[in-house]
Amino acid sequence: MRVFLAVDVDRRLSYKIQKIQKDLIKTDAPLKLVDSENLHFTFKFFGEINPNQIKQITNITEGKLENYQAFPLHIKGTGVFPHPGYMRVLWLGIEDPAKFSELQKDLDEEFANMGFKKERSYTPHLTIARVKGAHNKEFLADKIHELQDIEIGKMDVDKLVLKKSELTPVGPIYTDLHEFFI
Repeated sequence: MRVFLAVDVDRRLSYKIQKIQKDLIKTDAPLKLVDSENLHFTFKFFGEINPNQIKQITNITEGKLENYQAFPLHIKGTGVFPHPGYMRVLWLGIEDPAKFSELQKDLDEEFANMGFKKERSYTPHLTIARVKGAHNKEFLADKIHELQDIEIGKMDVDKLVLKKSELTPVGPIYTDLHEFFI
């Protein structure tokens, strides 16, 4: 199974994110938008794993979350990966990501002990679109710059979700495998 650990976006914020996606589409750049039901912050992408690894991941996550409490998350600002000269992923960021990053690093350390590759330079982000070509790149870059300080809103991080990802020709299908409450 292809699996990852994530924080789902509060549905109350989805309409604001969809509004930004519509603004980005107006640039006529070749974009593949992330469906609103698939919006999430990825904590860890595991790739193809077996049922035994899922049990280990579940045990580690449950154990680590006992040391944490729910915390607020403020979604604000836009960015791109890998860099503005070559945009492949458009994302929304987090203002003051300290608590989010602390939890991610704590979990990542444990997952590295299981043999998963440790994240080198993790940037908490919410992918909203993928760029599928260079057409109208300048307009897209201008729009991203214009939205760099956009305020989306606040939500509480009170659970993580282990998700299965099935790749299909029309896009990924995510299935929740396990919820971990903080």
